[in-house]
Amino acid sequence: MPPDEAPATDNDACGGGFAGIPFAALDFYEDLEADNSRVWWQAHKDFYRDTVRASMETLAAALEDEFGAAKVFRPYRDVRFSKDKTPYKTHQGLFVATAPGTGYYAQIDAAGLSTAGGSYALAPEQLARLRAAIDDDVRGAELESIVDALTHDGFTIGGDRLKTHPRGYPAGHRRIRLLRHRSLTARFDHGCPEWVQTPAALDRVRASWRAASPLVEWLTQVVG
Repeated sequence: MPPDEAPATDNDACGGGFAGIPFAALDFYEDLEADNSRVWWQAHKDFYRDTVRASMETLAAALEDEFGAAKVFRPYRDVRFSKDKTPYKTHQGLFVATAPGTGYYAQIDAAGLSTAGGSYALAPEQLARLRAAIDDDVRGAELESIVDALTHDGFTIGGDRLKTHPRGYPAGHRRIRLLRHRSLTARFDHGCPEWVQTPAALDRVRASWRAASPLVEWLTQVVG
């Protein structure tokens, strides 16, 4: 079932006080995109702490029993090696790790709410294990089926990809589209429907992560 078709439930007993993500939190990032400066940030940092970050921390706490503890990312960009020197991230993300570089993700920004799962950053030995599993007729077919099912349910399959084929594998490999991946994720963009600012957002995030769990679990077993 696509995540946005998941039925809403009463979260009072299990939502940990999560009341939704206010649209004002999304507007915050629209304004930040227009003025990504320290002056603007200093004038709005209390709103970030009390509304933007607090809503994501409460969401993370409500999901912890099922998925594990989440890291809510800092708002500051690492600009040391970037040509883009804007100091602040224009989104707020949280991540539940199931293996190094692999797990569940949720984010809010000016466009709304998005959820995802997969492997985001793989060490060379992890990538080698991933490609060996994709090459295997049993494990590779499992992953192909998982990816096809997620695509059918409205997820966007993403990740860093090679433009050609990886060394040691033929260009005509039956699963070359997967072998090209150096990271592999499935993302669902929910946008900003009215339910985002209600407790029902918890159900939607939970449903999305459950839908992505076959991919996350497969990757965790292979690269973890």
